[in-house]
Amino acid sequence: MSQRVVAWGQELREIHRRLRDALGVARAAVEDGASGPAATRDLQLYCVGFCAALTGHHRAEDATLFDVVLTARPDLAPVVADLKRDHSMLDHLLGELERAALSGEDRDVLLRHLDGIDAVMETHFRYEEKKLVPVLDDADRPASDAQALLGPLA
Repeated sequence: MSQRVVAWGQELREIHRRLRDALGVARAAVEDGASGPAATRDLQLYCVGFCAALTGHHRAEDATLFDVVLTARPDLAPVVADLKRDHSMLDHLLGELERAALSGEDRDVLLRHLDGIDAVMETHFRYEEKKLVPVLDDADRPASDAQALLGPLA
């Protein structure tokens, strides 16, 4: 018998909250920093953690979580396909942000990149929570699976 942990759907929501907070910290670093190299350094400092956490979360979902969802609910295959497409888009946007930061783009350019990531991420999180939380809350998985299912923030 597996041990029940906090509902997976609630855990997913908590991870999304933490990722939103991390994006806010990265944005504040750019907004509060000087233009040019100082803004770039601050963004690199705060964004590395955010970018790694978001990427790790999405890779865990793609590799493990979505299989759990599809086993329980094969009818959600189109939803999972949409979510994976979002992950690919976010990977691209994160790469563009990193390139902009490394090339020393000014504050306004960096903020536009963060705005784009924020918009796609927020839409993705809301859709994912709406479609998957009920399925995840019914899942009975051992606590040792948390990081495999939800990534490094679990």
